[in-house]
Order: sequence, then structure tokens, then C-alpha cells
Amino acid sequence: MPELAYINGRVMPIEDAVVSVEDRGYQFGDAVYEVIASYGGKMFCIKEHFVRLDRSMKELHFPIAQIDEIRRAAVDLFSKAKIERAAVYIQVSRGVSPRNHSFPANIPVQVVMTVRKIEEKNPPIRETGISAITVEDFRWGRCDIKTVQLLPNVLAKQKALEAGCFDAIFVSKDGIVREGSSSNLFILSGGMLITHPLTPDILPGITRSLVIDICREKEYPVQERFFDKSELYEAVEVFLTGTITEVLPVVKIDGRPVGNGKVGPVARMFQEGLLVRLKNE
Repeated sequence: MPELAYINGRVMPIEDAVVSVEDRGYQFGDAVYEVIASYGGKMFCIKEHFVRLDRSMKELHFPIAQIDEIRRAAVDLFSKAKIERAAVYIQVSRGVSPRNHSFPANIPVQVVMTVRKIEEKNPPIRETGISAITVEDFRWGRCDIKTVQLLPNVLAKQKALEAGCFDAIFVSKDGIVREGSSSNLFILSGGMLITHPLTPDILPGITRSLVIDICREKEYPVQERFFDKSELYEAVEVFLTGTITEVLPVVKIDGRPVGNGKVGPVARMFQEGLLVRLKNE
């Protein structure tokens, strides 16, 4: 079960993989990415991830790339690695050219991929929940595009870890709760599941959309609307969602317990609902 890398059609062990110093993803953060999780040797929600990757490239005005070819290469790389529980990382940059802010002309995009074994979160975390802090959202204005420009997310995550917490939750200057450092966020308030609407301020998460879809299947009330920090603090339940995160309950925020400070039944319901989707896809 080797961990493998792919660079522009070449497959190799990860430790042998290198990219040019003049890759625009390295120089400018001029790149987009996706992470696809596999379960039981099958990549989950592959169609949705590649739709989002294609959108990200178009939003940044990348040269036309053959998204179907990238998808076939990703599936082939995953098949070669033979890792049942893997994270398939796909990064597409505008390409390799001498450093210049303006877009280079007539160069191909650079495609880099890796397949690694997923290191599972400590199982008790899903049973006991995690703690989080809130931080001011100082990211760029197009968080809906999945770019590699993640320094604010990295700093927020590190601040949370240094505070003895698992993650950070971004809150805008005017008090609107956005999402986690690498995940979307849901709260249970007034008998309603609530999450930030799809705007340029958050990522359109694949797992987020699955949770909303499960709500509709179960006829569970759900709203996409803005909410502030006070409503976050008063929520009965809070949980994060993401490709690797899955559904992760939050039981303490800024030192305050969420609800009764324990994982609630609604979070567990969506944990189980997501597992059903995983098995049935």
C-alpha cells in the first residue's frame, strides 16, 4: 500500500516528488485544490469534488483544463496506491513560469496529486466532542473558491491548539459566525438546524451539502441564514462538517459549554446519517 504522488502525468513515491520553484502555486498561492476521502477502497463524492474543482479553476480564470483527464488520473493514482482509507489530494496551479504577477501566456496548468493513508481522529473525540475558540475572520474575500491561500486558516488553527482547543471558528468583524478553520459549521437553535448561507464568505462544503440533504430526507428543519456569536453561545448543539472531519460535535466554545456540555442527539443523528450515505454510495 504505497503512498504515491503524481506530477503532470508522472507517478512516483511521495518522497521523490518535487515541483519547480517557479510554480505559481508556490510563488503566489495561485492554485486550487480538493481533498477526497475514500472508504473501503472507494472514493466518496468524487463527482461533487470535481465539479467544485472545475468551478474553482474557472473562478480564477485558469487556462482551460481537461477536468475529465484530471479525474481519470486521480482515480488511476488511487487505484495504484491500493489504500482503502485514503486522502486523495489534488492541486492545480496556473503553471510554471518566471515569477511575474501578471498571468503567463500559453503555459499548461500544473497538476499535482498525492494519495496518503488517513490518520483517523482519536475515536473518543467523536463520542465526547471537541472544544473551540472564536477568532476574527481576516481571510480574503473569496472563501468560496478552494484555493491554497490558507495562511489565515493555519494561524487560526495554531491559535486554537495553543489555547488547548481542537479548532477555531471564524467570526466576521461585525459579529457574523462563518465556519471553522477547515470545516463548515452548524448550530441547533430554536429546534432548527442553522448554517451560514452560501456566499463568498464560506466554502461550499461537500459534507455541508450532504447534511442539508439528509435534513430534507428526514424532514428535519434546516435554515441557511446568518447568525451571530451570541446565538452561537446559546445554541443547544454545535457541530463541524468536512471531508475528513465528517460530523464532529463541538461541546465547548471560548470556555463556555454548548448546551449541557455533551454531544447531543442531533449531532449523533447526522453522524449516523452520513455513515449510511458512505455505505450506500
